[in-house]
Amino acid sequence: MKTTPRRTLFSKVLVPILDGCDPKSALAAARAIAGRDGVEVVGLVAIPEEVSLSTAAGRTQDLRKRIRQAAGERGEAKAPSVHATHAPWAELQKIVEKRQPDLLILEWPCHIEALQTTMAEVLARPLCDIAIVNKLVGTSIKSVLLSVRGGPYAELALRLSLAIHNQTGAAISSLHLYPEKPGAGRDAAFRGIDRVLRNLPEIKREEIVTNSPEDVIREAARKHDLIILGASARPAHEVSAMGPTTALIMQESDRGVIVVKTKRPAPVSLESEEAGQAAISVLVDKWFAENTYEADEFADARALVKRKKELGVTISLALPALNEEATVGHVIKTIKNALVTRTPLLDEIVLIDSNSTDRTRQIAESLGIRTHVHQQTLPRYGGRHGKGEALWKSLYCTRGDIVIWLDTDIANIHPRFVYGLIGPLLLQPEIAFVKGFYRRPLKVGNTMQAGGGGRVTELTARPLLNLFYPELSGVVQPLSGEYGGRRRALEQLPFFSGYGVEIGLLIDVFERFGLHAIAQVNLQERVHHNQPLEALSKMSFAIIQAVIRKIESRYGQDLLESVNKTMKLIRFEGERFFLDIEEIAERERPPIVDLPEYRERFQL
Repeated sequence: MKTTPRRTLFSKVLVPILDGCDPKSALAAARAIAGRDGVEVVGLVAIPEEVSLSTAAGRTQDLRKRIRQAAGERGEAKAPSVHATHAPWAELQKIVEKRQPDLLILEWPCHIEALQTTMAEVLARPLCDIAIVNKLVGTSIKSVLLSVRGGPYAELALRLSLAIHNQTGAAISSLHLYPEKPGAGRDAAFRGIDRVLRNLPEIKREEIVTNSPEDVIREAARKHDLIILGASARPAHEVSAMGPTTALIMQESDRGVIVVKTKRPAPVSLESEEAGQAAISVLVDKWFAENTYEADEFADARALVKRKKELGVTISLALPALNEEATVGHVIKTIKNALVTRTPLLDEIVLIDSNSTDRTRQIAESLGIRTHVHQQTLPRYGGRHGKGEALWKSLYCTRGDIVIWLDTDIANIHPRFVYGLIGPLLLQPEIAFVKGFYRRPLKVGNTMQAGGGGRVTELTARPLLNLFYPELSGVVQPLSGEYGGRRRALEQLPFFSGYGVEIGLLIDVFERFGLHAIAQVNLQERVHHNQPLEALSKMSFAIIQAVIRKIESRYGQDLLESVNKTMKLIRFEGERFFLDIEEIAERERPPIVDLPEYRERFQL
């Protein structure tokens, strides 16, 4: 079964080659970060100011030959670029500005001397992210020590560590040091990076209280092949642009050392929590690269059936519906023919109806589909209005180890809407929840706008997630109705009964199981009837309530008790405007595993 290549965290890493400097360590670090295909080299021949650049012809030819030979040994075939210059550091800056690499790697001390510059000048105002390595970075890296305080360069240090882990499989251990008696807010900058580290299971975390950071880092480094630190955020004109601890480690360590500095300016307050918040982008970028799939990756349904049998699991498709007689039959026929009759990927298809007044249930039953009216299911608990109620009760009505939900109003239904969601759950055991995303054309009059749908997503859901749950900011469509997960995870989650169900489940999966347990799949395009603006306004009102409820759970404070749950809707009739009031109160159902009826049914 084919899989889509995952993008790397660094796709272009630049290493300069100069006479008198053999940057073996810098090249080893570059390949460990970006792989062989991501490394670019540039040759520089330094000529004294009083000597004509034309005298460098022989040396540039020799350097080109040297670069070709080195490339041949590494199996690379890129044409070498060599520049003759009176000012090598200034020339390298021009090259960086033109090529725009993701990272520039310089080896200390040989590169600093050959470029005729100083460490302070190099780190003063870098044009791109930069890494300074000592001469001890080897070609075999099995373990990395990431020393993080949480300052402005923690994001880059973390990104570098993860890139090396992805390329080499090296284990990562993070080390956070803080003084015995920190001042008020002294460790605030670490909060952002700590929030990220807790969501990266591949990193082993350690915290140590000490007033002698150099000694602790030196001792910890002995257990690792490589140590990565951030440069000091102090002004470069100070005595040590690296900071005293970092400079000492660079000079004295008997292990490979990488010191990083980002091109972004440091925040005004280095002790603020914002100094570590940027690190969340590393987590989101990594998740997006590794946990975003294309439905076509799983188009071989027979291979999925084989995998399902190997795992010994069953799969249920639950179809929530309310008055969908125009589309429900086509949805059922398409999915049943492809994934039950021709290829037995699904073990059951169940319609969960919300008391439709049209022929939705009759059509489903005529096609051999078992139907349930959610208001009549688990009658002891009553029947609330809303799609979330149907989804919650569908866990009781289905039997599969994996449960997939699919809306029944899809006009362009295709089997990929189902097998695309099932694929990650069968092939990646750590994934517990999968969301679908797609292009959503919006019909305006007689024209179709390709990307006009998903208005509540872009105007309400995604801004709220970016504000309060930035780890989830990479989820393309948090409100999509095509998603699913493992029963053992879903049964542990509360369900909002109304419009808030999708965003509520997404947040709860993240809070309980971590970001790595979530995946998303590109289902290409979804065509359905678009709702009027008033309906979208009510949906937004409910979603805001749902997010506030989740914030309450996180911080243990009640916010909604004093918040209005009625919405004043503006109506226009005849020649006058008037207000209409509607109650929109998002209520939650408890985890269904808490119900005795459910536990009895599944013998828990």
